[in-house]
Amino acid sequence: MSEETTAFFSGWAAVCAIACTPVRLITVSSTSRDSGNEAPREHTLLMIKGKNSGPFSGAGQEKMTRRLRISAISYLNTAPLMWDFEHGKAEAPFDISYTVPSHCAAKLADGAADIGIIPAAAYPSIPGLVILPDVAIAARRAVRSILLVSKVPVDQIRTIALDTSSLTSAALIKVIFSKWLGGGRTFTPMVPDLKTMLAEHDAALVIGDRALAVERDQYFTLDLAEEWIRFTGKPFVFAFWAVREAPLASARTLNLTSIFQQSRDHGLQPENIDAIARTWRRRLPMSESDIKAYLLDNIDYYLDTETLDGLLLFYRYGVECRVLPSSPPLRFHELPRPLAL
Repeated sequence: MSEETTAFFSGWAAVCAIACTPVRLITVSSTSRDSGNEAPREHTLLMIKGKNSGPFSGAGQEKMTRRLRISAISYLNTAPLMWDFEHGKAEAPFDISYTVPSHCAAKLADGAADIGIIPAAAYPSIPGLVILPDVAIAARRAVRSILLVSKVPVDQIRTIALDTSSLTSAALIKVIFSKWLGGGRTFTPMVPDLKTMLAEHDAALVIGDRALAVERDQYFTLDLAEEWIRFTGKPFVFAFWAVREAPLASARTLNLTSIFQQSRDHGLQPENIDAIARTWRRRLPMSESDIKAYLLDNIDYYLDTETLDGLLLFYRYGVECRVLPSSPPLRFHELPRPLAL
């Protein structure tokens, strides 16, 4: 672990020892995500009431004036994170909508959502957010769902179309070219349609389920997580749960951190991964075994010291390459469980 990460945890622990107490809150009701192989649509779904009590509920509960609103991402890789919310097992009711990563960040920024799976690149630009500890969408090896797809070899690429659904991957590809593959490329945001993108540019950045459907043997491709790890030796964090501070003031009943960590843990249980694979096999050109391999081998769902080390390095490089603003200190909703330093 880097000195930067060690210093961060030491400082954070000292602050929490003095001033931090867990925030307890009433949370939300869930729904189902988009089906089919279409582009994710932004929508709010019918609410399925979850459990009304839990390990942190009891006397002295205070009701919130409204439900907290979750903005989630409608990609396969978030299915384990959303397990409890989509199956009525969350400790309280939530209002949940599904969208794409860039819109999720916009909802948090304009106050249309209280909690969101925020792209890592958006965190420095949205004030008043705290991170739910220990939960992320990250990669410690090739991720498969964040691809540069090209008509020509990488050294011949001059123009790149960027999927407008993306924030973090768009920043990451600029860092990779600037630091390691050579600058001077032109980047153009485009609606994510691979055929149109490649008709107008040498290469295209595609993310999420669309990237999983790319026939990679037909193109020159780079897996961006694999490239980051090759050059830095560190994991990459694409997104994490973040919460706006303002709506938390009146929340008192449940441990929000525990709710989201437990949903992840339940979603990763073997029988539930099997169920996710059966459902998503009908939506993507992937076998059940391939879906399970993607979720268990390519995606990492933990925001631990190693992934935080990679996240801080990404922020540093993003500033150096002028693709990200200076990042504020990482602030957590509660002190994470003890981590080996």
